[in-house]
Amino acid sequence: MSRDANPDVILLHAAADATRLAILRELSSDMSVCACDFTECCTTVSQPTISHHLRVLREAGWVRAEHRGANVSYTLCPDAAARFRQIAGELRSGVARPARALSIPVVGMDLPARSPGRTR
Repeated sequence: MSRDANPDVILLHAAADATRLAILRELSSDMSVCACDFTECCTTVSQPTISHHLRVLREAGWVRAEHRGANVSYTLCPDAAARFRQIAGELRSGVARPARALSIPVVGMDLPARSPGRTR
């Protein structure tokens, strides 16, 4: 399976995990968190697994890492949080959809053919 190049999909996919979501919530309440301190919010996950999740979040653009001596501190990227809020704001019920959203074919659904002589 190829990796999707759409930055919005990458951003959402990275956040769509319980541990990564807990990490993002922890980062949203603090300015900076040392990698070793995430074991408090993610008690069922080992430190190597937390490091893996932090790498996924960093590669997706959610977090920034800063080396401070032997430790690495993480901060939430404001641009990623703002983009997430923008994406979520676009998903409101009862709002007119842009034309591009209506033109996406539904897989497995046969659309009726239009008669050549009829117009809408």
